[in-house]
This record gives sequence, structure tokens and C-alpha cells, in this order.
Amino acid sequence: MSHSSSDVALLARCAGGDETGLGELYDRFAAVLYGLALRITGEPADAEEVVLDVFGQVWREAARFTADRGSPAAWLATITRSRALDLLRARARRGRLRDAVRQVEPDQVPVTPAALTGPEEAVDLAERSVQVRAALAELPEPQRAVIELAYFGGLSQSEIAARLGEPLGTIKTRVRAGMQKLRETLQPFVLGAEA
Repeated sequence: MSHSSSDVALLARCAGGDETGLGELYDRFAAVLYGLALRITGEPADAEEVVLDVFGQVWREAARFTADRGSPAAWLATITRSRALDLLRARARRGRLRDAVRQVEPDQVPVTPAALTGPEEAVDLAERSVQVRAALAELPEPQRAVIELAYFGGLSQSEIAARLGEPLGTIKTRVRAGMQKLRETLQPFVLGAEA
């Protein structure tokens, strides 16, 4: 079986909801895609974010891949390039917005969570904490476990993979999928707080 046909098989497994298939695809392509993203973004953290976004998109859209339009490697590279350029455009927009705010209010200090000291803010933070705990409880156990180890245990994804005896790609996939589900679950709460 050639690399291309085995990669097509891995994408088919992803389309069928096989996390291990996505982990194997990650292990096979992450380094190359990271290199491409790094060349475009120029920042290691941004490149890593791009790669995670790429595999999140692959997980959601693997069924849309068609071999007659190109190889899996070319498809992944196209997604990576697109995500990296999107990140650069977003970074440029944020920079322009930040500069505009500084011009209008140069002495204004941004509000940080540490600056919230009133009773209303304390209640708001407590309510958010309850919502986050409830959203975590709704996650499948494998996703919840890796997120808890990363965010509450302070472990890196490599350390989590070693502790759980799982491939690093599988751990990254679980973190990404879990974070996406948390985002979706908590979005109404966050939007309600901003209204």
C-alpha cells in the first residue's frame, strides 16, 4: 500500500469517527505541516496553533476529501496554508484595532481579571466557574481527562501522552476536540454575559 493510499485510508477512518486514525494522521504529517505553518507565520506558537486547527478541521471534514482532486498531503498542506494566512490576517486586524484604541484612549489601562474586585464581579466569576465545571462534566472521559491534566495538572501534551501511554497525536486530538466542545457548550453563557 502506497503512502497516498494509506493516507486516504486514514482519512476514511477519521470520517468514520476513529480518533486513532486521526492520531496516526497527525503523527505522519504534523512535523511537515508545522514547518509550513512556521514559514508562513514566523512564530512557533502560532504554527502549533495552526497545526491543531488543521487537524480539528480534518476531524470535522474528513468525509469531504476526494482523492480525485489531489493527495491527502496536498489537501493538508492547502488547509495549513489557508489557516496560517487566516491567522496572519487576524493578527493584523488585532494590531490595527489595538493601535486605534491607543490613539483614542492612550492612557486607558486594559481591564484584566485581577482588576475585578467588586462583589458583582466575584459572583460573575463564581457563576462562570460553575458553568465551566458543568461543561467539563459533559465531555467524554478521554477528552475530559486530558484537558484536566493539561489545565489543572499543568502537564504538557507530551507529558500527558507519556503518562497515559497514548500517542502524542491522539492526545492533541482529544485536547482539540474537547476544547471545541467546551467552546460550543459555553458559548451561550459567554454571549449572555456580554449582552
